[in-house]
Amino acid sequence: MKIFRFSAALIIGALSLTSCATIFTGTSDAITFNSTPEGAKVFEAGIEKCTTPCTYKVSRSLSQKNIEMKKDGYENKVFTLDSKFNGVSILNLFGLLGWGIDAATGSLKKYDTKVYNITLDEKK
Repeated sequence: MKIFRFSAALIIGALSLTSCATIFTGTSDAITFNSTPEGAKVFEAGIEKCTTPCTYKVSRSLSQKNIEMKKDGYENKVFTLDSKFNGVSILNLFGLLGWGIDAATGSLKKYDTKVYNITLDEKK
């Protein structure tokens, strides 16, 4: 009986110290960006990330993340990435440390849409 209690306490203790979403799903998502016309530059927080069509790993965040596409002769397009709650976080159970780590790494949420097809409008 002592071994069972010790094993149960060890398992519960280990689970309460993990940050499940960070460990199991990582801290970023690969997102593909396409544009019509192709060749638009993709910016995150003012930093150029790639040129369409392209895929890059976007770091997760608890706050909204805006992406901007720019191409000469076309209007800039700004849009917000869709995100949702990362259900794997529930595995933290009652471990406040795990919830804290998942929150700090942004892994409490994950990006829902993995492919964005954006049409740019010509400048007038």
